[in-house]
Amino acid sequence: MNYLLLAQDLFQKEEVVFEPLNNPLNPEWIASYVVVGIVFLGIILFSYKTQAGVIARATTKEAVRQPIFWLLIGVGIVFMLLNTFLPFFTFGEDVKMLVDCGLATILITGALMAVWTSSTSIASEIEGKTAMTLLSKPINRRQFVLGKYVGILTAVFWMLLIPIGVFLWLILYKIGYDAKEAAKDIPTMAERIPIMVKTLPGLALILLEISVLAAVSVAISTRLPMVVNIVTTFAIFVIGHLTPVLVKGGVVRNEFVEFMARLIATILPSLEVFNMEAAVATGAIVPPEYLLWALVYCMAYCAAAILLAFLLFEDRDLA
Repeated sequence: MNYLLLAQDLFQKEEVVFEPLNNPLNPEWIASYVVVGIVFLGIILFSYKTQAGVIARATTKEAVRQPIFWLLIGVGIVFMLLNTFLPFFTFGEDVKMLVDCGLATILITGALMAVWTSSTSIASEIEGKTAMTLLSKPINRRQFVLGKYVGILTAVFWMLLIPIGVFLWLILYKIGYDAKEAAKDIPTMAERIPIMVKTLPGLALILLEISVLAAVSVAISTRLPMVVNIVTTFAIFVIGHLTPVLVKGGVVRNEFVEFMARLIATILPSLEVFNMEAAVATGAIVPPEYLLWALVYCMAYCAAAILLAFLLFEDRDLA
C-alpha cells in the first residue's frame, strides 16, 4: 500500500471540525489513545511477563542514570520556550509554527536518546565484553537483543514525558498570549483545548517513528560501533524522509536514479508516513484510520529490523 498517497488523500480533505469537548469518544481521541496504549501495554507486558524483561528494565534504569537523559530534556524544553516567545512573523500563524517546531524538537530529542542508548547499551557492552556475562546466564542472544530494544524504548518514552507535558501547556499559553498581543479577546480554556488536542495524533506518530529508528539503531549496534551507528542512523533518518518524496513527486527524471530511489525507498523505512507537517499547515486533523495504518507499518518494520538484528548478532564473536 502506498502510504504517501494515502496521507496526501487524507490531508487534502476539508478541515474536520472537532466534536464537543464533553464527548471523550471523539474518533481522533480514541485513535491516539489506541496507538499509544498498544505501544505502552506491549512494553509493560514484555518487561514484567517475560525473561528478557529483566534486561529491558536494567537497560531503562541504566539509560535514565545517563547525563544525556536530563540534558535532552532540558535542551528540548529550552527550545520550546524560545519558540513560544520569539515572534515568527507568520501573520497570525504563530501557533501552527509552535506546534510544528515543538513536534520536531520532541522527535529529534527522542531519536537522539534512542540512538545514543542503543550505542552505549549494545555496541559498548559487546566491545567491553560485558555482553558475555549476560549471555552466560539462562538468556539467549535473541532475548538479549529484544530486551535491549524494549528497554531503550521505555527509556525514550520516560524521557519524553516531561517535554510533551510542557509542549501541550505551551500551546494553551501561546493561544492566549498571541490574542493578548494582538489586542483581541483572550480565548477561554474551552476554546484553546481543541487546538491543543489536534497535536495528540502528531505525538502518537512521533512515538511510532522513534520506535522504527530505535529498531534500526539496535540492528546496526549489533555489528558497528557508536560513531558509525549514529552517523548511519542519521543518514537513514534523512533518506527516509527525502526519498519517498522524490519518488512520489517525480522530481527524479533519470531512469536509473529513479530506480535506485525506489529501491532505497522500499528497503529503508518510509519515515514520511509519520510526518504531520501537512496536517499542521492545513489545520486538519489526522484521521483515525491513518493512525492505525501507521501503527501497522511501524510494527511490521520494527519486526523486520529486529529479525535482522537477530541474524547479525547470532554469529557475532563476543570473545
